[in-house]
Amino acid sequence: MSGATEPSELENVLAGLNRLIRRRLRAGLQLPRLRGAEVELLRLVRAHPGLRVSEAAKELGLAGNSVSTLVKGLVELGMLERSADPSDGRATLLRITPEAEKRLQEWQDRRSVLVCAHIERLAPADRAALDAALPALRALSASLHEEAENGAGVPDRVEFPESGDGI
Repeated sequence: MSGATEPSELENVLAGLNRLIRRRLRAGLQLPRLRGAEVELLRLVRAHPGLRVSEAAKELGLAGNSVSTLVKGLVELGMLERSADPSDGRATLLRITPEAEKRLQEWQDRRSVLVCAHIERLAPADRAALDAALPALRALSASLHEEAENGAGVPDRVEFPESGDGI
């Protein structure tokens, strides 16, 4: 890989940021915690009301029965509503409930306040570097998303160019 960006360092920093933000936001949370996959499903359905379970499974990269289990649990919590697809009675359409909308919005608002407060503490050069990095991070995300949509997985074996250093 060319440049100074080390993939494992990027992965570790991004994962660490998400973990720290979640921990900070969970402190003092009165409601029962939702698992990451549950939140991902809620966000997806929020963005695509009327989504089918099979479409959600494909988008999330999960097995259909796994998404069905998530749906069942979120319906029981009052976060999701299921309805029959009028064009195909075998299919189920998903919509988030007003309670889920409220919870997602509150979480998003709290997350924004927390992250903005810490970005403001950074030096101007660091804030500018974050702004400059966003297009590249979006492109990386789009590339990973596109590969997942095309059904490509991680190769079993990765070929590395000869380095000539004997390692």
